[in-house]
Amino acid sequence: MTTRSMTILMADDDADDRLLAQDALRKSRVVNELVCVEDGEQLLAYLRREAPYENATRPGLILLDLNMPKKDGREALEEIKADPALRRIPIVVLTTSKAEEDLLKSYDLGAASFITKPVTFDALVELMKTLGRYWIEFVELPSS
Repeated sequence: MTTRSMTILMADDDADDRLLAQDALRKSRVVNELVCVEDGEQLLAYLRREAPYENATRPGLILLDLNMPKKDGREALEEIKADPALRRIPIVVLTTSKAEEDLLKSYDLGAASFITKPVTFDALVELMKTLGRYWIEFVELPSS
């Protein structure tokens, strides 16, 4: 088991959810960089290193909300998984949706996991700790 540094990219339009995730990641002692974008268009611009993200670090993991403006998470997931340069980046759908249709579509489009956002901060801290340990310590990921 090895611990490595990883950039985690979170796409979520809710500023409170982004802030809570940052706090939970810090409190869970998962020592990785969390970068946040607010919608699917920003997510794809970041991944493709388009303005203003020309110097963006390639994420090792994407946390993706489904319900966002401009380009929602479903559309972004489909585009990412269709792009040979991006499709190997694991995507964890982290959403308030409990719809079976969203669950099935997310997996059909290539999501690695589907998680309903916890309602309490303590549960979010536990989730971030578990995600961090799993994706950073245990999973073997391609180097690029």
